[in-house]
Amino acid sequence: MECKISQRIFELRKESGLSQKALAKEIGVTQKAIDFWEKGINEPKATYILNLAVFFKCSPSYLLGYED
Repeated sequence: MECKISQRIFELRKESGLSQKALAKEIGVTQKAIDFWEKGINEPKATYILNLAVFFKCSPSYLLGYED
């Protein structure tokens, strides 16, 4: 299964009308981290996947592409 996390983070951020910098501040990372996640250069650690899921009110499984 292809990992969709980069695409999901990007889509959720855009739907929320947030900049990378604003999202980074909300979950406690740098803007560069968000940029790298969205480009698929790096993937977030489990802690940040959970933070993203709570922030966006979705499941970690959704972020990882295991559910729609």
